[in-house]
Amino acid sequence: MDKIVSLCKRRGFLFQSSEIYGGVQGFWDYGPLGVELKRNVKDAWWHDMIAGHNELIAPASAPSTFEMVGLDCTIIMHPQVWKNSGHFDLFCDQMVDCRESKKRYRFDQVRGRYVQYEDQKVFVTTMAEQEEELSEVRRRGMKFFKLRPKDADKITIGDESLTLDKLDNTSDVLGPDAKALDTLTEPREFNLMFKTTLGALGGEEDVTFLRPETAQGIFVNFKNVVDSSRVKIPFGIGQVGKSFRNEITPRNFTFRSREFEQMEIEFFCHPDTSQEWYRYWRDRRLAWYTKLGLSSESLIMREHHVEELAHYSVGTADIEYAFPFLPEGEYGELEGIAHRGDFDLRSHMEGKLDPSTNPMTVELNENGKPKYRGSGKDLSYRDEVTNEKFIPHVVEPSAGADRGVLAFLCEAYTEDEAPDENGNLQTRTVMKLHPRLAPIKAAVFPLVKKDGMPEVAKEIYGELKEHFNVFYDEKGAVGRRYRRQDEAGTPYCITVDTDTLSDKTVTIRDRDTLEQTRVKIDDLVADLSSRISS
Repeated sequence: MDKIVSLCKRRGFLFQSSEIYGGVQGFWDYGPLGVELKRNVKDAWWHDMIAGHNELIAPASAPSTFEMVGLDCTIIMHPQVWKNSGHFDLFCDQMVDCRESKKRYRFDQVRGRYVQYEDQKVFVTTMAEQEEELSEVRRRGMKFFKLRPKDADKITIGDESLTLDKLDNTSDVLGPDAKALDTLTEPREFNLMFKTTLGALGGEEDVTFLRPETAQGIFVNFKNVVDSSRVKIPFGIGQVGKSFRNEITPRNFTFRSREFEQMEIEFFCHPDTSQEWYRYWRDRRLAWYTKLGLSSESLIMREHHVEELAHYSVGTADIEYAFPFLPEGEYGELEGIAHRGDFDLRSHMEGKLDPSTNPMTVELNENGKPKYRGSGKDLSYRDEVTNEKFIPHVVEPSAGADRGVLAFLCEAYTEDEAPDENGNLQTRTVMKLHPRLAPIKAAVFPLVKKDGMPEVAKEIYGELKEHFNVFYDEKGAVGRRYRRQDEAGTPYCITVDTDTLSDKTVTIRDRDTLEQTRVKIDDLVADLSSRISS
């Protein structure tokens, strides 16, 4: 993982936000290559899920034909949206504060192990990555008991790694940044939504939030979309956009960030067919990742247990990826596919539903009135053929664009051996990104900077630039130029050589196979288009 992080900064994929001022934890900037990669991931998702969908033909394994449309909602919405969606009350984490270090931690993310010396046993915690946990616990335990390195065998460290929420009490806990025991407060709820104010005065009545998800903008626009575009059930609304969550402990590079981008679909269907659509979207979204290069061996589909389900969910499955920062055998969430039932549309119609009721009814306050007022708008759907009126059920495939980029970067990073310009095998770092996702589709080189080759190469570069993001390079030996493009993930390098001047052909070198083929200059655009889309 350290090599991937280093390459991301060195080659301009990712930088920490405001780095010259020491950075801001949980915020990341995409560099010249990173912004192209992320755009390509979002464009591939948008084309494959929305723009390229043929509503006249039922895709394989789909219960029927369906329509797909797009939406782009605002980041700031009416505060009542978040009250009725459940985020205002439920979107929070259990946090603990350390009275000694004055730092705050998420209760279920602080890990540690029991450490015993003579007749005293303490629980030593750390915020280190899991692969470094044991050594960090040992170091902190030795320091707490004031032992020297030669006395390391005098302490006993438990085999089991536990999080704070698994302990009965915290009186014998050594906080992650503390020197004394029992410095952690009792856990309390911390809302993950970023507050902001509307208007010039900014009083308490003007408080609202930056959206923690893009889904609610789709739900509150459901009637607008149906009335304006005349879509018929079943149909989906897709959206790509920024979301914000005030994570206390952002970690693992861009995996858990405070500002991130989502690619979400809310798919509206008849209640009787919702389970079939849930299975369809679950399988289709998993296949999308493998099609674009993620190894099926590094992906799993994990169905949530009943106790894990959100209060609105009928069923949820997570597509998880074996990120290299996780211990072997563990996976991190890449995308969730949730069967949300009719919770969202009903909540925005009637008011916040009570998750403790089954079937769910509107949550009431102490006066017997709805705790949060709904919009009062009719968000039901009437089938024009059967005249049936119902509240659609919703299946939600929700993907993280940033997590997707991170997964594709991790999967692409490869070290192998390839011959240099003298034919000697050298270690090569190569980013084997799918051509559709690669930031640069092709690089154009003149073999040497003379004999008219640069002029021809520049002309080819100009023609290709009309169709693809391409790069021109004439500096250094051609072998070193290949290496630079391999590291950037460029799938094809086009070389203008002596033969080009006579037969109007160039050499295309494949990044992964190293195969070189001759192609006519006039056929380059079509040839590259075919290679990239395959």
